[in-house]
Amino acid sequence: MTYCPFRVEGEGRQSRFLITCDHAANTVPPELGGTLGLPDGDMARHIAYDVGAAGVARALGAALGAPVVLSDFSRLVIDPNRGEDDPTLLMKLYDGSVIPANRHADAAEKARRIEAYHRPYHRALEGLAARREDVAIVSVHSFTRQLRGRPTRPWHVGVLHAWDARLSDPLIALLEAEPDLVVGRNEPYPGHLPGDAIDRHALKHGRLNTLLEIRNDLIETETAQAHWGDRLADLLTRALAQVPD
Repeated sequence: MTYCPFRVEGEGRQSRFLITCDHAANTVPPELGGTLGLPDGDMARHIAYDVGAAGVARALGAALGAPVVLSDFSRLVIDPNRGEDDPTLLMKLYDGSVIPANRHADAAEKARRIEAYHRPYHRALEGLAARREDVAIVSVHSFTRQLRGRPTRPWHVGVLHAWDARLSDPLIALLEAEPDLVVGRNEPYPGHLPGDAIDRHALKHGRLNTLLEIRNDLIETETAQAHWGDRLADLLTRALAQVPD
């Protein structure tokens, strides 16, 4: 079976929403030997992919009747949620772990990985986004409850946005009205990174967008992922209805 650096589910679905998952997989492509020299324990951590995010993205797409595009390579191979000139595009050290296969990766290897993995994912994403002038892009990510040596993060879910908060504002209000959730605006990360996937495919085109960060201990199982997908589908539908035409 030929390796492809992305997966699309529900390509024929007609929803206005497009669901993306930039850090869906911890896959290392066969041509890289299927490993980056890290132990299995590290490849199962958040440094390699967003734990649980792919399952939520699939469930969300199914509930909304929306297409879903997912990366199929680890963020440690090359990070699809970074611009091509971002210094963190190819990480050699991440959250205390040295990535052996990246230690000596030179500019030529970086360029090869961009062409082989990064660009095909973004071409697929852009192709789906361009099908509708009124597309609303929802990017699904997850975060750890705590990074090494840093305070515990209190949020269950964060909503990230830049200057275009047309979809994020009503979504945050709806999430904050949920009695069991601690919600962060532009938490646990800032809402805009120049050249990232939302900047590239939404902001630069004036497309509605929001980025969801769900705490990964809440979405470890398929049941939890399905629950969050259904819950977020309802809230996103209601939030979109509040966006002025």
